[in-house]
Amino acid sequence: MGAQDTICALASGPPPSAIAIIRISGPAVAEVGKRFLASGLPEPKRASLTYIYDTSGELIDQGIALHARAPHSYTGEDTLELYLHGGPAVIDHALRALTSVSGIRLAEPGEFTRRAFENGKLDLTEAEGVADIIEAETTAQKSQALRQLGGGLTEIYDTWREELTGALALIEVMIDFPDEGDVPEDTVRPILERLAKVIAEIETGLGDRGVGERIRDGFRIAIVGPPNAGKSSILNRLARREAAIVTDIAGTTRDIVEVRIILGGQVVWIADTAGLRETEDVVEAEGVRRARRAAAEADLRIHVIDGAAPSPPPGPIEAQDIVVFNKADARPAILAPDGALPVSAVTGEGIDTLESWIAGFVSQRAASVEAPVITRARHREKLAAGLASLVSAREALAQDIGAELAAEDVRMALRQLSSVIGKVDVEDVLGAVFSKFCIGK
Repeated sequence: MGAQDTICALASGPPPSAIAIIRISGPAVAEVGKRFLASGLPEPKRASLTYIYDTSGELIDQGIALHARAPHSYTGEDTLELYLHGGPAVIDHALRALTSVSGIRLAEPGEFTRRAFENGKLDLTEAEGVADIIEAETTAQKSQALRQLGGGLTEIYDTWREELTGALALIEVMIDFPDEGDVPEDTVRPILERLAKVIAEIETGLGDRGVGERIRDGFRIAIVGPPNAGKSSILNRLARREAAIVTDIAGTTRDIVEVRIILGGQVVWIADTAGLRETEDVVEAEGVRRARRAAAEADLRIHVIDGAAPSPPPGPIEAQDIVVFNKADARPAILAPDGALPVSAVTGEGIDTLESWIAGFVSQRAASVEAPVITRARHREKLAAGLASLVSAREALAQDIGAELAAEDVRMALRQLSSVIGKVDVEDVLGAVFSKFCIGK
């Protein structure tokens, strides 16, 4: 990846389409305008209808050219966008012609946005917001991504960094002038107040039960219960397709089978798990172990009671969990425990209600945090590390262990917070972030 290369890529959807956008960014934009456009490079931010030719003079297409001059562009570099007809032949001809010029190559995934980051047009959380809004399937995902793209997370992190920078300055005063009259008499108290404020706000962010990540990645729901209770049949009903194999043989499901659906305006992953029982079969035992792990990690569990042989659910039931009494078509619902939902995977009875209960849960959970400050595991990891450093700094100051130790802890916390938005020490995370983008971004 050469920083001085000019890059190009299809920045719109795959062909065929009504319009295709070819994006070009880098120092060779002026040369492209001179060699490819009949009208020459248009004035910045003025659309120009022109014929586009390749270097041998063969017509590629007639389209619109739009030029932006650095730094007033998405990437912060000179850019040119060509709006062409969206046929595969036109797109292929245009990209082959562009990359035939020395110094122009196809962009790598996320390279346009990475250049925007490197040129100060976006910070790292805003760049992640670009990727999230492209992939958004629900209104909740779109709203969260737009807030992140608009700098909502940056504002919060910058506020924390400002508070900690002020605290660090006061600690440095204590270190540099321990016996001087210029040092305020009560320097420690305002430092502890600043640290306490940031610590409390970070703890609140970390205590969101992963709502931001769940909105982005999906809520996890596990269907658990004994063998042959009808778990796979219920999954198929919810998925509206035969996602899991259903037989009368106990232990048919031995691994996790997941389906992805939209309920309550949220992405939901529903997992069918192996029947919970003691077994000598090594493979089935591994399935049971995975089932228990999936249940423990899930946001919500659907405990299935076999109506043909009712028994209490084998696992612990949390307050938000749902208990269903399956095979209600063949067994009287009066046998269902109090609070259990009678359903029939055969007839579909109760499935609509089950969907409504799930939708209500994920909607309520998503709304439980007004504006999540964590939308990715990367953010959570950095925040947790920063919080640990701040707690150490607070203890060092409160117990008078040493201002030097406290200062180093605050510096460490600042580095962790700064790395979330890409201010320092982020080279190790850039590849992971931008490699998941589409080519044209």
